[in-house]
Amino acid sequence: MEPAELKQRANQAASPMNRQRLTITVMLGGPSAEREVSLSSGAGVVKALRSLGHTVFELDPKTPDWVLPPRTEVVCLAPLHGTYGEDGTVQEQLEALGVPYTGCDALSSRIAFDKAQTKQRCLAAGIPTAKYLVIDSEKTPWPMGWQPPVVVKPVHQGSSVGLQFVERVSDWSAALQETFRFDSQALVEEQIQGRETTVGILDGRPLPVVEVRPKSGAYDYRNKYTPGCTEYLCPAPFEEAVTRRIQNAALGAFQAIGGRDYARVDVMVRPAGEPVVLEVNTLPGMTPTSLLPKAAAVAGIGYEELCRQIIDLAIRRTRGPRPVAGGD
Repeated sequence: MEPAELKQRANQAASPMNRQRLTITVMLGGPSAEREVSLSSGAGVVKALRSLGHTVFELDPKTPDWVLPPRTEVVCLAPLHGTYGEDGTVQEQLEALGVPYTGCDALSSRIAFDKAQTKQRCLAAGIPTAKYLVIDSEKTPWPMGWQPPVVVKPVHQGSSVGLQFVERVSDWSAALQETFRFDSQALVEEQIQGRETTVGILDGRPLPVVEVRPKSGAYDYRNKYTPGCTEYLCPAPFEEAVTRRIQNAALGAFQAIGGRDYARVDVMVRPAGEPVVLEVNTLPGMTPTSLLPKAAAVAGIGYEELCRQIIDLAIRRTRGPRPVAGGD
């Protein structure tokens, strides 16, 4: 979909229901390794929702005994990255409370957060993804039949936490030790040679493709979160046919895991223009300079409007805003 068409769709979505003032609880922080990133995302989301006139509470679920503020009408999970936020746990808790929340449901969140399950779903749906295997011990020897370079990452983490690039077999043991600091399973994946991209999905449609170009090395945690270390091109400079293939692969992966509302899909592109899906991020970064907001902005959807749409998609499922949690 072209940016002008996406912008028109956003304007058409601005219904009277969307202009009502809501009581929203934004969950941010949490207990995961991505806590600091989550707090940063949360600050942007809270500011945007308040600027739209909503009553906004902030809730940091560092411990499992959290309580929603009274009269919460919808919970915004957009900033709650990492374990607990993206692995389906908080979604299950909110479903048990009967509280509407933003983003993917508990099942699709669990699938997307498990990189091996995501790959299984993609393969079953015919979505191209990299060759992989799952290992359960940091003492596992180099896999027979594989050649470096490979990528090693925790099966259940996000934001490039624990990500290791293995260029030589001699680097294998050290890479496993680092990865197993963050999870009890590791995903070993062929390192795709090509261009790195990411595609935001919003309301069932792909946003413009973002190309990620680290100025040195790979797109690891440091290059992702250190200002000035990575260049981002949006829309990515591909031929139109290649762009469509990338967007279709991303949308296919989103549908394969049962996603809803929005997400961001990371896709490598081989030199011949063939997309290879890496993973699906159900709660991608939401700082004003994060990749999903960047892509939305190119499509004519500003940061505040993006936050509004994310809330609206959750409210739409309840057939109108109504208090569902708390009391007087």
